[in-house]
Amino acid sequence: MRHLKSMAPVLPLLSLLWQPSSALANQSSAATTTAHPSPTTSASAKAPQDKSMDAFLTPGDNLVVAGIPSVPKRLMERVGRYTEFRTASFFDWHPLRREQLIQTRFGDVPQIHRVLMPGGARTQLTFYPDRVGGASYEPTKGDYFLFSKDVGGGEWYQIFRYDVASGDITMLTDGKSRNLGMVWNQTGTQIAYSSTRRTGKDTDLWVMNPIDKASDQIVLELTGGGWTPLDFSPDGKRLLLQEELSINESYLWLVDIAKKEKTLLTPKGGIEKVSYGRSRFAKDGKGIYFTTDKESEFQRLAYFDLASQKYTYLTTSIPWDVEEFDLSHDGRTIALATNENGESRVYLLPTQSKQLRPLREIPVGVVSNLSFHRSGAELGFTLSSARASADSYSVNVASGKLSRWTQSESGGLNTSEFAEPKLVKWKSFDGREISGFLYLPPKKFTGKRPVIVNIHGGPEAQFRPGFIGRNNFLLSELGVAILFPNVRGSSGYGKTFLKLDDGDKREDSYKDAESLYKWLKTQPEIDGERIMVTGGSYGGHMTLVSATHHSGLIRCALAVVGMSSLVTFLENTEGYRRDLRRVEYGDERIPKMREFLNRIAPLNLAKNVQKPLFIVQGQNDPRVPASEAEQMIRTVKQNNVPAWYLLAKDEGHGFAKKKNQDFQFYATVLYIEEFLLK
Repeated sequence: MRHLKSMAPVLPLLSLLWQPSSALANQSSAATTTAHPSPTTSASAKAPQDKSMDAFLTPGDNLVVAGIPSVPKRLMERVGRYTEFRTASFFDWHPLRREQLIQTRFGDVPQIHRVLMPGGARTQLTFYPDRVGGASYEPTKGDYFLFSKDVGGGEWYQIFRYDVASGDITMLTDGKSRNLGMVWNQTGTQIAYSSTRRTGKDTDLWVMNPIDKASDQIVLELTGGGWTPLDFSPDGKRLLLQEELSINESYLWLVDIAKKEKTLLTPKGGIEKVSYGRSRFAKDGKGIYFTTDKESEFQRLAYFDLASQKYTYLTTSIPWDVEEFDLSHDGRTIALATNENGESRVYLLPTQSKQLRPLREIPVGVVSNLSFHRSGAELGFTLSSARASADSYSVNVASGKLSRWTQSESGGLNTSEFAEPKLVKWKSFDGREISGFLYLPPKKFTGKRPVIVNIHGGPEAQFRPGFIGRNNFLLSELGVAILFPNVRGSSGYGKTFLKLDDGDKREDSYKDAESLYKWLKTQPEIDGERIMVTGGSYGGHMTLVSATHHSGLIRCALAVVGMSSLVTFLENTEGYRRDLRRVEYGDERIPKMREFLNRIAPLNLAKNVQKPLFIVQGQNDPRVPASEAEQMIRTVKQNNVPAWYLLAKDEGHGFAKKKNQDFQFYATVLYIEEFLLK
């Protein structure tokens, strides 16, 4: 049973953004109504070009550029090849043929392509100005597929049908609401998905026959933004429904579609908060497989018998999170991927013998999008590593033979010489061990090296040692080291670690970063007087924290779509995600919590910014509204320190369009050369 997740932009590490992660999904009234910087610093008044106009790059009219000097075209030529990396992601198998749907980019944004054989041509099927998200074939004949797309990064996803024979595309949803989490029934006659159509913020449960738009109907009116359908029962009469309250607390419900009733499967009210993740019905419909951290630090794969209500844990021998799994069409085999200290391991688990078998033929790296072909003979997936960008692969489950379906371009660079990460650890303020991945430049760069600390978003995410794209230019050509920390609150290290930064513990993650900067000053390979901090989303917030709380320890900072105040962020982020974020950051409506969040807010400590600051933002960002960036940049400008600002009017939570990513990266290199390397 295929499962299409309407994707928030999966932003690659191409322009000093964060690695999402994988990421946690979470629109734009606040983002589009905030005031922009004064006209003298906006797109109508680009940075002065006092020499030949031909010597400099002219920013597009979609960009607001303030404080950033003109970008010399010679810089573009120097950086050029590092902006030409491509990636490819496996999306789905054709149910009857050995061919794949993948996502890759030939123009400005990623689109859906078809590949007929390993190493075959990538035939582009969609041609939009915005990136296209997940795609999933009708599961019995494959004569059409469904895909997801938004406009301008606003994340109001719509579901579309692509008819393979004609190439005709039909929008199935209303064009206004946010629609995601689509799953098929066994016969391909119905999909279930969640939609904000009724209220704009509550994610109700809907079903539809994709061939007949008029069949679209609401099954359950629900309260909150955390509801997602997970799977149809084999007979198509019931649905598994997830209710997510936070990354640490979620529940599973069983829905009777005809009666429009739901029954709770997992108990509420216990002392221990439990998370239930991906779930699938067993082939006979008598039980369900799911991942859960119930009675465990990590997400284990479990089987739940619907009649007896008993749990059987299947992966207790693996002391790491089971990140994802898929069940073969015949129900005989489960494929699962674990996250073992950031690296993926893939296993096969026969549902009868329950004896785990590792697939050692899959190279070490980061694996995602596991999916069996309907025949059960092959398992498709996406794989990336430090020296190879993401590509689509498959493995024959009987022989272990590995097939590479795509070979993404690398700008003509020899990626086998790129830096590989080293796992490093340091002690934080309370003695807790924190870890991260350190990339060092080639040995041709002698002496202590300046370092960029790149903090991931989430915060319930994790940096994992996959391909870091354009950042290789900073390593290989500028001689800058890069460290990606996983401070407390990161996923992948158990649920206790995950909760260590919740609510009034927020400052403890700030102290982890401070401890890291002090530790770097003791390292023989690192120039501790030249530390730059960057990150996106929550990593952008941590960057602004570092610029205000730890200004004396760093040289400069670059924040991408970061929150400058958790109070104003919670008040202005889109309604469908506000309560989910309050569980993580605290409820700003409670006076004591509001006072605490205001006290630690970078915005309210902006007078402490005494080092250069660069802020990047998308105008249509539904998660971190543009007002967060603009209120911070306006305040910092009063400090008489270098303050750069870049806003894209056609982007959301990070830049998805290559032309915008390119300009951001050129400006980033200028910033690094001016404020970190000099």
